[in-house]
Amino acid sequence: MSVSLYYRARRALPLTEAESAEVERVVAAHLAAFPYDDQECLTLYARNADEPDELLAGSTKMPLDPGRLLPVVASVLDALTELRRALPDGEWHVHMDDLDVPWDEDAGYALPGMRDPDLIAELGGP
Repeated sequence: MSVSLYYRARRALPLTEAESAEVERVVAAHLAAFPYDDQECLTLYARNADEPDELLAGSTKMPLDPGRLLPVVASVLDALTELRRALPDGEWHVHMDDLDVPWDEDAGYALPGMRDPDLIAELGGP
């Protein structure tokens, strides 16, 4: 059974050129720093013409390897935090299947334990 992280931002006004460039910069930086070459990472869908208020949407399939799960979650949520801060007036929804990922103004998007080195080691991570 696979689990995925889903993300979407909406607002009435479309992205400006500067915002589009910032989204591209964040995505490129995320891809360059992503820890696994053979793992799905931050993936944005092509813009849906039927949803004019959609700024961006995408998903990331989580790894089946427990040792990779938390590093992938942290990496993708860090990128989404950066994207949300670049597009702060959007209406954001981030969730892992049925679990909403909470937003914190200071910490951004995070799940409990995603940076816990003992838990990561216990799961067989780096």
